[in-house]
Amino acid sequence: MPVVADGAGGSDLSPAARRLYAFAVERHAFTPAEATAALGARAAAAVTELAAAHLLQRAPGDGPERWCAVAPRAAAARALAPLALLVRETHDEMDRLRARLEALVPAYEAGTAHRDDGRAGRLELVTDLGAVRGLIAELAAGCERELLTSQPGGGRPQEALEEAVGRDESLLARGVRMRTIYQHTARYSRPTAAYVERVTALGARVRTVDDGLMRMLVFDGHTGLMPVPDRQGAALVVREPSVVHFMTSAFERSWLQARPFPTTVSPEAAKSLSDELRRTIVLLLSEGLEDKAIARRLGMSERTCQRHIAEIMRAIGAKSRFQAGYLLSAAHACRAAEEGSGTGAGLG
Repeated sequence: MPVVADGAGGSDLSPAARRLYAFAVERHAFTPAEATAALGARAAAAVTELAAAHLLQRAPGDGPERWCAVAPRAAAARALAPLALLVRETHDEMDRLRARLEALVPAYEAGTAHRDDGRAGRLELVTDLGAVRGLIAELAAGCERELLTSQPGGGRPQEALEEAVGRDESLLARGVRMRTIYQHTARYSRPTAAYVERVTALGARVRTVDDGLMRMLVFDGHTGLMPVPDRQGAALVVREPSVVHFMTSAFERSWLQARPFPTTVSPEAAKSLSDELRRTIVLLLSEGLEDKAIARRLGMSERTCQRHIAEIMRAIGAKSRFQAGYLLSAAHACRAAEEGSGTGAGLG
């Protein structure tokens, strides 16, 4: 008896129905009596099962009851016809519902445009370095009152200073105020010191801090630029007033703690600056930061940072960074307790 290919419901047919279907496809037609004679008592139930699955149909003619097999694909088409109709009706209903809702799109867009009038573009990501430079030049050209800049990371590259000096001199010549904050380590950069000397001669004010500086530019208190983490050369343009206000407030806090940037550094000032840097390194060491992180925070090379750390470890008698961190942390906690109680002058 030939193997029957699965059709509509073929995989769910009973063994008797599958045998009857194989029996049927070998004949043009058969009677229930012929099926019973060939397959036994279960033939009648198998006829009913196959007819329900559209795999059997009544043979044409006016004679006795006769059945014939239906091709599986034809049976599938008959079985799926009601479902296909339901799918078409569902799609039609979905299209009608979509059309009714989309008819409201113009009203929604007009309303949101009115609601958000003037708010578009308040946060804009610029990923191309050339576009960022062009944008800075454009904003500087349109700046009317004050430009605030903070530049962490020590001395700035020569090419960046050469690009900035002409733009900044033009801005200052128009009477725009300019305040800039660097980190203390920028004082040891000859190109940066030369740039500072030129712009301060025109009225710019430049100060330095040891740590806690975020890179940013703020134009006239309404447009800010800040870097994008892990996106070299990219910038976030900020026009949202609340965010620009936060940036300005952060700048002002750093400005109050900063010290003027001298164009020449005396030996006494250099020693004072070096002592301040070492105190900051001590604090960061006590917090468990690694050399690379400390160097990045203070705007110095990792090698310079490691030299300072080695000198600090020798001064406190530490044999390892772990021991140094422990001793410095204990000393820092002791000093904080004394300052809090007012019983000591603190550690130098």
